[in-house]
Amino acid sequence: MNTMKLMGTTTLALALAAGPVAAQVTALGEPEGQVNIVAWAGYIERGETMKEFDWVTKFEEASGCKVNVKTANTSDEMVALMNEGGFDLVTASGDASLRLIAGKRVQPINTDLIPSWNAVDDRLKDAPWHTVGGVHYGVPYMWGPNVLMYNTNVFKEPPTSWNVVFEEMTLGDGQSNKGRVQAYDGPIHIADAAQYLMFHKPELGITSPYELNEDQYKAALDLLRQQRELVSRYWHDAFIQMDDFKNEGVVASGTWPFQVNLLKSENQPVASVIPQEGATGWADTSMMHVDSANPTCAYLWMEHSLSSNLQSDLAVWFGANPSVPAACTDGRGMLTAEGCTTNGFDDFEKIRFWTTPTANCSQGEGACVPYYRWVSDYIGVIGGR
Repeated sequence: MNTMKLMGTTTLALALAAGPVAAQVTALGEPEGQVNIVAWAGYIERGETMKEFDWVTKFEEASGCKVNVKTANTSDEMVALMNEGGFDLVTASGDASLRLIAGKRVQPINTDLIPSWNAVDDRLKDAPWHTVGGVHYGVPYMWGPNVLMYNTNVFKEPPTSWNVVFEEMTLGDGQSNKGRVQAYDGPIHIADAAQYLMFHKPELGITSPYELNEDQYKAALDLLRQQRELVSRYWHDAFIQMDDFKNEGVVASGTWPFQVNLLKSENQPVASVIPQEGATGWADTSMMHVDSANPTCAYLWMEHSLSSNLQSDLAVWFGANPSVPAACTDGRGMLTAEGCTTNGFDDFEKIRFWTTPTANCSQGEGACVPYYRWVSDYIGVIGGR
């Protein structure tokens, strides 16, 4: 256990306190012919799912770099894949990015080699989940909230609280929610429980869902054990979750806007909302493996991710927000200013973005429960312990 604690807290703290590190790549060479990317589902499209969503084909034609994608369903899976190696880039969320930096799995980025860097949203350029000691370890990709998806045939009015997935109740169709809701299959879901408690049990004194002392953490786990009695499946595969909404009677769950948009395109009776308690969210970053075999293609892709139709069309496709504000209005793709407003572009300050919990937090040194315990305890919750 002491070794795990060292890995989960001390090592992270030491790595993040290290001095400036120089970027490995100082100039681009000839494209190597391919780039291998670990990405969230729906993040890298070449028109195979829906022909109008394609930000890969033109890149491959212009750069000579074939894009190979490995889909990952959780941040822990992304970290594991990057630890194994063989990839050039990963679209890491904030609960993975600092672990990758601390584990020396990713390298500093030379922003001078990315012409469109200056176009990045100022709120993201120096974000703490990819910037350490003034050094950038990635290029912002996309951001957005975790939303509550619900079946509109069951909920005649949008639900106003996350209680529909945390507490047993009778729904609008006269049936219990037990066995008809889902929860995310990842330790970071503990933060969703903590955020719920921030609103409903202020006496716990939670100020951040990622910084929990022992009492606050216990309360979150107790709530998740209560939720365990309601959950039909802990989801991590976006497409399996969509099938569950279509065919398995699931009527409410936390999800990503991606699933909502796809189900709506199939005329399924779903909608989404950010309830009164607010939402956690993700701000994803393209990070480059420390041993990338295709660095030129990787840099070309990172530039493409900022300068092409990707920012615009991915925002429409995923229901997310671009990391380049100009993509909301410059007509490079399908996105409009109204679309950015709908996707919550102006709600940046209201979202509590995923980050890696550590023992040393604003409550004091060693005061908070570190991430390795989130991992083991959430496995226990799912297993009924």
